[in-house]
Amino acid sequence: MPTAQQIANEIKVGVNLGNTLEAICGEDAWGAGHTSQRLIDSIKAAGFNTIRLPVAWFCHSDTVNSIIDEAWMARVKEVVDYCLNADLYVIINAHWDQGWLENRVNTANQYQVNQRQAAYWTQIANYFIDYDERLLFAGANEPNVHDATAMSVLMTYHQTFIDAVRATGGNNSSRTLIIQGPSTDIEGTNKLMNTLPADEIDDRLMVEVHYYTPYQFCLMNGDASWGKMFYYWGKENHSKTDATRNATWGEENDVEKYFGMMKTKFVDKGIPVILGEFGAYKRKLNPPSEQELHNASVEYYLRYVVKSASEKGIITYYWDTPGGLFIRSTGEVRDRGILNAIMQVDNETSSTGFHPKNDNNIRLYPNPFGTAINLNISKYTEIQQIVIYNMMGAKVEVLKKSAIKHSISIGSSLQNGVYILKLFGINGMVAYKIIKQTNG
Repeated sequence: MPTAQQIANEIKVGVNLGNTLEAICGEDAWGAGHTSQRLIDSIKAAGFNTIRLPVAWFCHSDTVNSIIDEAWMARVKEVVDYCLNADLYVIINAHWDQGWLENRVNTANQYQVNQRQAAYWTQIANYFIDYDERLLFAGANEPNVHDATAMSVLMTYHQTFIDAVRATGGNNSSRTLIIQGPSTDIEGTNKLMNTLPADEIDDRLMVEVHYYTPYQFCLMNGDASWGKMFYYWGKENHSKTDATRNATWGEENDVEKYFGMMKTKFVDKGIPVILGEFGAYKRKLNPPSEQELHNASVEYYLRYVVKSASEKGIITYYWDTPGGLFIRSTGEVRDRGILNAIMQVDNETSSTGFHPKNDNNIRLYPNPFGTAINLNISKYTEIQQIVIYNMMGAKVEVLKKSAIKHSISIGSSLQNGVYILKLFGINGMVAYKIIKQTNG
């Protein structure tokens, strides 16, 4: 199995299937509906190559002996398989789940939590023992830790998780595992997480933190006595007429500072870091607040966070819930501006895929096109496959490696409409929005 760093090099940008498998106590309890292969394929078509699956286990187990319900385990497997069918990397974790772990990081509950942690992860690891390196395990979610004493207890939970998985053998002997910083808070992790748990194999651990900073902009849903919600974020996005809603902290300089901490503490030492959750969300505003400026602020925030993290080797997972980025029943993208921000794509260009560096080796023209679109690929031997998807995420045309040359034409069989053209190469994937528009 590859090292954690080798896997991190392959993972580009991720999304959470939030409020779904971790919903209390059923997949549709919070409005997600029944997750389908169609939805996962749409997520892949949108440009993501990894999904984090938050999962509840306590709700679906005998809470005396910690035996996980067989039907629930099979359903988690089914969703994991959807992800692997789409050739995605996938993380499964033990989420909040009524706080059986994360609200009990203390010496009074330490023995019982460790027993349950060992029981759950032994069962989970055995169930997925033959799965390849695209499946990663994360031992917790947001463990509530704010001091050194609680941190020492948390380290026993992490150690139990690692030991339980490794003891099952097989692919789990070298599977990459993810451990959470205290409260997944960057400052707390920088201060308190000064060692990693022991592992019998080197270089198979990642560290997880989350980022919803500033809270008043990202998550706050009502004004409080101590402060108001922020509607506008970023040095170029402050309102002159609604100034009390401008962010007063947590802007670009703080992003650089916080992510820089994780780069110095872990990434530079060969320990990959994931931003397991991050997000900011558009609110419905009333005059005199500026709706368009707010929307632009949210998109800019997401763009800036992903860009800064990517530059520092940190992998991002956007927190998405039902009614958010995707329509769960169809997979349709609800907000192209949000998606373009995450994918580092200019809304004014035809490109729609995650490629932090410009690729000058590919040229496609004309766009929009009539009969077919032409591609010039200077390094065509590095391209493994070219796929065109419709806007529902279905493949409509595929060119395999044997058919890929320096100059090719593609798309002649397509109907008029908007499509996503993706080139999969040895160094990753690039994607473009293309439009077929014939006359008559």
